[in-house]
Amino acid sequence: MPASKLNAALSAVDWNKNVTAFLSQKATTEAVANANMRIAIWSKQFENADHGNPALCFVREMQVSGTHVAALVALALYKPAAAAMRAMLETGLYYTYFRTHPSELATLVRDAEYYVDKKEVLEFHKLHSAEFTALQSKLGLVSRLEQWYAEVSAVVHGQIPGTWIEHQALASTAPITTTEKIVVTKFIEGVDVLHRLFLCTTGKHLWDHFSSAAKKELLHGLPGATKSALKLDAA
Repeated sequence: MPASKLNAALSAVDWNKNVTAFLSQKATTEAVANANMRIAIWSKQFENADHGNPALCFVREMQVSGTHVAALVALALYKPAAAAMRAMLETGLYYTYFRTHPSELATLVRDAEYYVDKKEVLEFHKLHSAEFTALQSKLGLVSRLEQWYAEVSAVVHGQIPGTWIEHQALASTAPITTTEKIVVTKFIEGVDVLHRLFLCTTGKHLWDHFSSAAKKELLHGLPGATKSALKLDAA
């Protein structure tokens, strides 16, 4: 594509109008903002409680990826939002593993062929995170994580062409309400999966170092039976 055509295509899109249309939907924007706030609360508590841990780089990328989802949805760039929300979940998952595996983290940085997949991380938690198997069962964590990841990965990899990308050309990029709802719902589900993962693993381990305000926010909305099973105080 010659630069002139790219210029024309990008200029043809009223990006500001797309964002304005998104922001006009109060319920949707509040839902996206609340989901990102939950990620922000976890991130801040990890930064404080795990200060100095080199694996916090995953936490920072997790938080940035969540905000990228909001920006991409507002611009009506739905398929790229799938990649951002998957990166959000993956980096959160990696943090729960690499924070206690500094040697492996150093290898990850040094060796391009070294790789740890989500199955290995989950197996690690089954073996080494106290009560993980019982707690994840009560929270429905692993089954939800696997289903969510498979569905979003199918979008990212283009396994079903046209999914989340109905625009016929760059110049026609504009809000598509039905698709936007699907993307926002999937993002909120992804944040909830991360929330449950942290409650069962690193968040539970570092809980005593969290602020009282953060504890209350992170436990808000959980059924009483779940709170009892987690044995996490709110003060």
